Amino acid sequence: MKITVIGTGAYSIGIALMLAKKHDNNIMMWTENENYVEEFNKTRKISKIFDNVVLPEKINITNSYKEAMDNTSLIFLITSAKYILSVCENIKPYYKNTPICIASKGIEHTTLSTLSSLVKNTLHTNNICVISGPTFAIDLVNNEPAALAIAGLNKKTVDIVKDNLANESLKLRVSRDIIGIQLCGSVKNIVAIAAGILKGLGYSESTQAFLINESLHDMKNIIHALGGKKKTILSFAGIGDLLLTCSSTKSRNYSFGYVIGSTKDKNKIDEFLKNNTVEGYYTLNSVYKMLQKKGIEIPLITLINNIVCNGQNPNDLAEFLINKA
Repeated sequence: MKITVIGTGAYSIGIALMLAKKHDNNIMMWTENENYVEEFNKTRKISKIFDNVVLPEKINITNSYKEAMDNTSLIFLITSAKYILSVCENIKPYYKNTPICIASKGIEHTTLSTLSSLVKNTLHTNNICVISGPTFAIDLVNNEPAALAIAGLNKKTVDIVKDNLANESLKLRVSRDIIGIQLCGSVKNIVAIAAGILKGLGYSESTQAFLINESLHDMKNIIHALGGKKKTILSFAGIGDLLLTCSSTKSRNYSFGYVIGSTKDKNKIDEFLKNNTVEGYYTLNSVYKMLQKKGIEIPLITLINNIVCNGQNPNDLAEFLINKA
């Protein structure tokens, strides 16, 4: 069957390769970048993303929403969270209540809503599920054993995604908490920035583990306050993804935090943001505002926001951990 993947970033390619493992699947990836289409048609590669990955014949690329959406049976949304609203508006004329899987992570900055709510309200469908978990794109590409949590608004959508995505190297475990899965995927990117800051300041793994432990309690409280289930923190989307993202230089959120902690040069920080998609940076202010709007006080999120966005001294982070009640 035809499966549409909106996005051609590293994670989009990783997911597309997982989907292509099923012999009946043909994947059409959408990109706004005409140069990607031109290069792909000549080499079957997108060298800016993965220079040494040749995509199989079952994967093709277009910059036409109509071509991407025509006769598709399943849609994956895998763009930066800040683009999900515009993507939904663009696919709306061609959308026919097709099952949608959201692999993007974050809180939409204009509506301050979860991405599942945004997609549901924009496309008027309940055929939505989300996936989240400890998976770097390069590890999917290399067929390393990995796992994701999946949750949806209905069982049919979850089943079709699981049937087409799970394989011998990728495990999907079903959750009934679509809110909690998304909040875990959003907040862990913010905590990863803080972990990178601590590393950049020269603090040890013990201090980073201190941060991770404290943030688990905060994430659990955020999930509960916003209508999710506390136990979701124990899922692949929770502790699994948090540990991965907070401890690896493969994480752009962690690497961004490292730049903040290791330099006072704002130009270097801005340059990193310019050259990398740092989902936690865009999610940070959205989560901060959402918590304020709901009257939920999470001092760690407030502090990270002040350090990253308002120029507060990064050294205050370690002091905060020691003095936190």
